[in-house]
Amino acid sequence: MTLLTHWPLAGLRLTTPRLELRWPTPDDLAALASLAADGVHDPAVQPFTVAWTDAAPELRARSVLQFHWRCWGEWQPENWELNLAVVRDGTVVGTQGISARDFSVRREVGTGSWLGRSHHRQGLGTEMRAAVLHLAFAGLGAQDAVSGAYEDNTASLEVSRKLGYREDGMERHAVRAEPVVLRRLRLTAEQWQQHQLVPVETAGLQECLPWFGLTT
Repeated sequence: MTLLTHWPLAGLRLTTPRLELRWPTPDDLAALASLAADGVHDPAVQPFTVAWTDAAPELRARSVLQFHWRCWGEWQPENWELNLAVVRDGTVVGTQGISARDFSVRREVGTGSWLGRSHHRQGLGTEMRAAVLHLAFAGLGAQDAVSGAYEDNTASLEVSRKLGYREDGMERHAVRAEPVVLRRLRLTAEQWQQHQLVPVETAGLQECLPWFGLTT
């Protein structure tokens, strides 16, 4: 018996020309915690709806570990959140998530991600989100993917535009006691097919389908 016998998600791999996205090993988690401690965005802004990066470096690192462990422990086929380590040339550069509730019925996923600051502005955000969109639409049969970003988060909004998302409304939030507008975005399966910018290969998915609420 191996870990894959009881937890096939550990064998899931997504590969793009520059990146590998995989279930994080303990060493991957340690690397992600260190990246978080070093900072993942300009401290003058807060791009996340949950302001976890406003904490001290050691608390940011701890929260990354606790977040991944919590998602693992709470995984259910009808309510799951897959957070993959993003690896470039053997180095962990960030994390890319994809999540859903009642996916077998709703066929809708959401995404979220971050990169260490030294890995920004290299096109990696587009490549890693393209990987999980391929998983969602080509691998799992999703009909929609949703995302969102504050109006001043131009990098995230630009990634969404490149990949074919369209406006899906707005929300008002309070960030650091100031009002901000979050732009909701939606990508349909048809739009995704028209905006596939990155080749993606998937390995180990078949064994994981029941974990996403799907039959084999």
